[in-house]
Amino acid sequence: MTELGFACTGVTTDPHAAGPTLVFRLRITAPAARVHALALRCQLRIEPARRGYGEAEGERLADLFGERSRWGTTLNPVQLAQVPLMVPGFTGETEVDLPVPCTYDMDVASARYLRALDGGEVPLLLLFSGTAFAGPRGFQVTPVPWDREASVRMPVTVWREAIDRHFPGCGWLRLPEDVMDALLAYRSSRALPSWEATVRELLTATEFEDAAR
Repeated sequence: MTELGFACTGVTTDPHAAGPTLVFRLRITAPAARVHALALRCQLRIEPARRGYGEAEGERLADLFGERSRWGTTLNPVQLAQVPLMVPGFTGETEVDLPVPCTYDMDVASARYLRALDGGEVPLLLLFSGTAFAGPRGFQVTPVPWDREASVRMPVTVWREAIDRHFPGCGWLRLPEDVMDALLAYRSSRALPSWEATVRELLTATEFEDAAR
């Protein structure tokens, strides 16, 4: 079995990607073999228990982890992404970029978690599996051991930069068709100029009803 080591040396954004994309710089080592290629599967997890949270952050995270008093048992890993990566041949050591598309869909736990943070760093764990094609002459096909992993702490500002490049100052919600139809009918009946105006009117009406009770 080919002895492989993985490390993540940094995280940036891809300014030319079609959607919000993080780029993880990976250093891969194979000191005892010539590697012809690696077909990797990379799983990225957020490790929320490995950082602290302010009071406002804790309130925004309540829908994910419950009340702060329960965090000892509820602060479980959150999956960020699972992506494939083909690594070209190398001898000894190489560095490659791992592009990771990210979502701003608030129905996705990772997006809700990241949106709730005011700043600091996000503890991430990268887990690797796949197939190594290696050998001095010809090649041997061996699995990448399941215990290969790497840790990195990503600044929250990097994620925000990726999102703001495509959704500056905005959020995104996914709604069922019947709710969208109802919203469209509400907007049309009142000749409201935008979806923002529609939602603001609904929020204002709700606040008025709550105050009247």
